[in-house]
Amino acid sequence: MAPNIGIPDAPRASVVTILNDVLSDEYLLYTKTRNYHWNVTGPQFNDLHTFFEAQYEELDGVVDDVAERARTLGGRARGTLAEFTHHARLKEQPGTIPDATGMVADLLADHEAVIRQLRDDLAVAVDRHHDVGTSDFLTGLLERHEKMAWMLRSFLSAT
Repeated sequence: MAPNIGIPDAPRASVVTILNDVLSDEYLLYTKTRNYHWNVTGPQFNDLHTFFEAQYEELDGVVDDVAERARTLGGRARGTLAEFTHHARLKEQPGTIPDATGMVADLLADHEAVIRQLRDDLAVAVDRHHDVGTSDFLTGLLERHEKMAWMLRSFLSAT
């Protein structure tokens, strides 16, 4: 049964597509952060291992929230690695493990890319599809990514 929430089917479906693209980016970033948690080495191992764990735990919650927002709007949430990889706007470098500082810089670049994309996505959700709920939801995600980016940026400023 389609939700009767004041957003016609076509705009609602478009917003679900936006959310699924966000979900793909979030899952890729979650996986990359977890990878770096497992593979970090060097003198700052303990600090970064713990730091990356806190970030991937935050992203795990984000992934669930985005998927549930898509379902709330009556859509299907993507749920396979193939779908995430195909639709993610972020990119991976399989087989590449940067040094600790490179890991932080790579994650920072991805968070900043997500922030820029979220600004565009939330504008489309509200301006084109009149979905203020999703716009507000995406604003909340943007703020979470801004905080994670600030923490990564602060680490790089210290080196």
